[in-house]
Amino acid sequence: MGDVAMMVPVVHALAQQYPHVRVTVLSKPFARPFFEALAPNVGFMAIDPRKEAQGLHGLNVLYRRLVAKRFTAIADFHDVLRTKYLRMRFNVDRFPVAHINKHRSGKRRLTAAQGKRLEQQPTSFQNYADVLARLGYPVKMEFTSLFDGRNAACQDLPIKYGSRAKEEHWIGIAPFAAHRGKIYPLRKMREVIALWTAQHPQDRIFLFGGGKEECAQLDALVDAFPNCVNVASLSAGLSEELVLMKHLDVMVSMDSANMHLASLVALPVVSVWGATHPYAGFMGWGQREETAVQVDLPCRPCSIYGNKPCLRGDYACMEQIMPKRIVDSMNAVLQG
Repeated sequence: MGDVAMMVPVVHALAQQYPHVRVTVLSKPFARPFFEALAPNVGFMAIDPRKEAQGLHGLNVLYRRLVAKRFTAIADFHDVLRTKYLRMRFNVDRFPVAHINKHRSGKRRLTAAQGKRLEQQPTSFQNYADVLARLGYPVKMEFTSLFDGRNAACQDLPIKYGSRAKEEHWIGIAPFAAHRGKIYPLRKMREVIALWTAQHPQDRIFLFGGGKEECAQLDALVDAFPNCVNVASLSAGLSEELVLMKHLDVMVSMDSANMHLASLVALPVVSVWGATHPYAGFMGWGQREETAVQVDLPCRPCSIYGNKPCLRGDYACMEQIMPKRIVDSMNAVLQG
């Protein structure tokens, strides 16, 4: 989801700067809220790869559907096995095609156990823009928010979330990620909530997560802290969560999809980084490096996606981050 969310500023720039160009985004159904109101000349085509693009037969069926739309250029922002095959078909039929350069060699040096080179890699936003430039559509990215006035009707917060008191802050916390190397220990996140609640007893904290196991853990936090709300128990889906995020004051998130969702509605994020690093190019749109909480260790980063086992075995990259550091960063965002 994070990779798709990072497409939004780039697709927005393309649509705004080339209003005569009709843009169709092909992705999984969950991504529709990102693009359906982005610009008048942006459309969305949903595809479930496990059902509609399974094997060569499914990919060939999908290719025929795509060719029927008579595209004049193809931008592959994903560069995986399925898209490589589709690119090959488009190339054979002489369509202009360009694909993303993921700069894997630079990322290998960034995560090397020996001879590590801690250098900023091109961001995903730049990588996507480079694809468009190779197709003849250079863009200047000027995106602010999904809710910038074009779709004002979608900005009203559902009544079930309540109203905010005058002195009350609304805080978001998204404590989960896909891999352990990107997850701040939940016992330490409880300390973050306890510290914040002691400092700001009037504030409300919205907890973001999904799945049966995650929701059970969030419910336990709600039982321990009455000022917490499990968003999954109220939300009607991604579109509604984006609207809720728009009304928050700050979000605490891992290097995860929620960091990118918050970024799409211009919500400041205190991001927590463990095995991964902002230098890999996945910082949220418009987020500042000063609000990235991390510790300097010679082994960091050890992984681009956080999916490798800890070389030390103790996940010190997360364990050594004190809850007070996160709380201090949250306070700094609100005061700034």
